[in-house]
Order: sequence, then C-alpha cells, then structure tokens
Amino acid sequence: MTDLTMLRPEAEDGAISFARGFVKSDAFMQLFREGMGLVEATASYLDGDGRAESAALPREVSLTYATESMRLTTRLMQIASWLLVQRAVAEGEMSAEQARNEHNKVRIAEPMLQPTSVEAARLPQRLRDLIGHSIRLQERIRNLDAQMSGAIRPAAANPVRGQIESLQARLGLLR
Repeated sequence: MTDLTMLRPEAEDGAISFARGFVKSDAFMQLFREGMGLVEATASYLDGDGRAESAALPREVSLTYATESMRLTTRLMQIASWLLVQRAVAEGEMSAEQARNEHNKVRIAEPMLQPTSVEAARLPQRLRDLIGHSIRLQERIRNLDAQMSGAIRPAAANPVRGQIESLQARLGLLR
C-alpha cells in the first residue's frame, strides 16, 4: 500500500477528511482498544495456558502450533504498530514525516495462508479463536488503510445482489 493519505499534505480530498476524522473518533479508539486487547490476550495465552496446551500436542500438531503462533504474533505486531502510529499522529506526538517513515517500515501484510481445516482442527480451540480474531481485525485494518491512503480496493462482487437483479429483471421490476 502507499503512504497514508492523512500523511500526504498534497492530498486534500475526502480521503484525508475521513482519515483525520477517523483517527480522532470513538470508533478508532474502540478499534485501538480491541487491537491492543487482542495483543495482550494473545501474549497471556501463549505464555500461560498455550504453553501447557502445546506441550500436550502430538509432535506433528506441535509443529503446526508453533507455525501458527508465530504467524499470529507477527500479524498482531503489524496491527499494533499500525494502530500506534495512527494514534501518535492523531495526538500530535508524531509528525507526518515520521509517520510516513514508520508506515514504510511496517505494513499490514497480505493475509497468510492458513492451515488446512484438518490441521487447524487439531490445534487448541483458544489458539484457533485468537487466530480467527486476528485475521478479521487485520482485514478491517487493511480496509481502513486502503481508505485512508485513497487506494480503496474495489468491493468484491456481491453474488446475492446479482441474483436479486436477475430476478427483478425477469419479473420486469428492474428499469
């Protein structure tokens, strides 16, 4: 992704207004608390119950556990970094230039391949829940980052909408 629109002085359009407004909003603070809470919950799990659960896994599953816990940690560090940079800019603790440099160092990566359902089913439920939550949060942040940078990704075609339009056309309801 490109630089955040809110960090580019030449971008004075709707995206910059959204970006500036969003990072100062209650919705952003809720997202921030959710992200940091997930980081904290994951660290607590991996250092506590997760250790005991991973030790009890069969050898072939413990390799998947190690891989997925590493991916989870990486994903959460990227999320936390993005959230902290956004908050710092919103609170005036970081200049636009500093934020651009940070944004270029740490990006919200494309989602990683997930274990197959057979592999994932053998992982502890709590780890699976944390992975699922982190993936959903990562996608929300990727979408926000795209909106804030002005690089809004085209929405995927809605198959239900296509079916409704097809039915309306057949019934003569669509003009």
